[in-house]
Amino acid sequence: PAGTWLLYLPCAWSIGMAAEPGCLPDLRMLSLFGAGAVLMRGAGCTINDMWDRDYDRQVARTAGRPLAAGEISPFQSLVFLGGQLSLALCVLLCLNYYSIILGAASLSLVVTYPLMKRITYWPQLVLGLTFNWGALLGWAAVRGACEWSVCLPLYLAGVMWTLVYDTIYAHQDKRDDVAIGVKSTALQFRDETKQWLSGFSAAMLLGLCVAGVNCDQTFPYYSAVAAVGAHLARQIYTLDIDKPEDCWKKFASNRTVGVLLFAGIVLGNL
Repeated sequence: PAGTWLLYLPCAWSIGMAAEPGCLPDLRMLSLFGAGAVLMRGAGCTINDMWDRDYDRQVARTAGRPLAAGEISPFQSLVFLGGQLSLALCVLLCLNYYSIILGAASLSLVVTYPLMKRITYWPQLVLGLTFNWGALLGWAAVRGACEWSVCLPLYLAGVMWTLVYDTIYAHQDKRDDVAIGVKSTALQFRDETKQWLSGFSAAMLLGLCVAGVNCDQTFPYYSAVAAVGAHLARQIYTLDIDKPEDCWKKFASNRTVGVLLFAGIVLGNL
C-alpha cells in the first residue's frame, strides 16, 4: 500500500546516504527496514482504527473498516496490535543499541498521532514527525549514531513532504470531517492549499540540498532533487482539491517522488 511505501522510503534514503562512497546501500538494512515499515505502518493503522472507530462509522470512505463495521472487537484489535508490535520489536533488536533506543522513542508518536486530529488543525505535522523517523534511524543503524548535519535536514525535508501529501489526502474527507468535528490542514488551508503546498515543497527541496551538501553528494543526487521538484510542482499545479479521486491519485503518486530520490542517492553515491 502507498502508506507503507511512504513510511519506508525515508528509511531507504537514510540508509543510502549512510553507505560508503562508491558502495551500494546495505541490502540487509534495506530488508530489515522494509519488514519494519510493513509492521509499524500496520500497527499505526491498528492504533488509528482503535482510536477512531466511532468517527470512522460516520465517514463514507472508512465506514467499512473492520472495527468501525463491528466485524472485530476492540479486544481482538488489541491482541492483533500486540502481535504486530512484538514482531516489530524483533526487527528492532537486530539493530545496534543506539538504534534500538532511537527506534523505541518513536512509539510515543505512533500512539498519540491519531489523537491530534481532535485537538489541532495540524495533525499532518505530527504524522510527518512520526512517518519520517526512519530518516534518523536508517543512518544510525548503518553508522552506529546519527550524523545530525545530514540526518536532521533529511528528517525535516521528509516532514515537509508529509505535509504535502497528507494535506492532499485530507482533502478527500473534508466534508465528513467538518460534519463530525475532526481537524486537518485541509480545513485549515482551504482555498490557499496550493500556496501552502508550494511552500512546504520548497522547504523540502532546501532540506534535501543541505543534507546532500553535508554528506558530499554528487550530480546524480541533485538531478534527482530537481526531478522531485518538478514532480511536486506538476502535482500541485494539476491538483483539484474538490475531487476526492484526484486527491487520491496525487497522494499515491508520491511513491514516485520517494523512489526518484532514492535512485538519485544511490547513483550519486556510486
